[in-house]
Amino acid sequence: MMRSLLFAPANRDKFVLNFLKLDADAYCIDLEDGTPAAEKDSARAGLPSLVARLREGKLSGPLLVRVNDPSGEIGRKDLAAVRSLAIDGLMIPKVSAPDDLRRIDRAGMLVALIETVQGVANARAIAEAARQGTALAFGAEDFATDIGGRRTPGGNEVLYARSQVLLAAKLHDLPALDQVVVEIRDDARFDADARAGRDLGYDGKMCLTPKQVAQANTAFAPSADELEFARRLIAAFEDAERRSLGAFDFEGRMVDEPLVKRARRILASVR
Repeated sequence: MMRSLLFAPANRDKFVLNFLKLDADAYCIDLEDGTPAAEKDSARAGLPSLVARLREGKLSGPLLVRVNDPSGEIGRKDLAAVRSLAIDGLMIPKVSAPDDLRRIDRAGMLVALIETVQGVANARAIAEAARQGTALAFGAEDFATDIGGRRTPGGNEVLYARSQVLLAAKLHDLPALDQVVVEIRDDARFDADARAGRDLGYDGKMCLTPKQVAQANTAFAPSADELEFARRLIAAFEDAERRSLGAFDFEGRMVDEPLVKRARRILASVR
């Protein structure tokens, strides 16, 4: 389960080491957009020390590094630098075609960040080419820039693309991580966006701050009311089965197998 994945820039040691105090489900050191171009070389050189300190501190979740575009010189340097590090995987930005994943030969987790027009158009082919241990993630900010859109609070301008990435992931049984919210001081906006992503079917959310981690962990976990409802529904379904009933009326809802399956999934997610 990956309800929350927290980024920190590779050139900001303090932010990276703060991972040790937090409760995200996964962590990502960012060599790409979060690190200024002038500091990429020094940040890359400092990775072994940072990773070692995180391991000594017994980091609570998987540790990834977001490299720069592997098709470019900077990205190739990143891949060479992380090859021997004790990390759990990589995030690959701007994945636009299946070959963008096939050229990555490192073992471990991969998060394929789909954030371009071409990437969204090829999302199903990318998901089909993904190996075990790969998750898809949708990057709304780069996508909006690529398509020439304007970001709005409601997010309708990226809803189609957001949904296409999710559908591609689910078609191939891959986890799906939802877009970031760049308004880092607007807690209400993050909550609304996280709930929308959860309603669509996303498994978790990329986060930029510790506060967003806490919000994502709440949004992408079943509430107490959801759990109790699921337990009551399963009990009613088992009773209906004993009485050889098909669909049945449960608390004003007509219940059949899809609702029961959803309730079982909710209960399984907390086990």
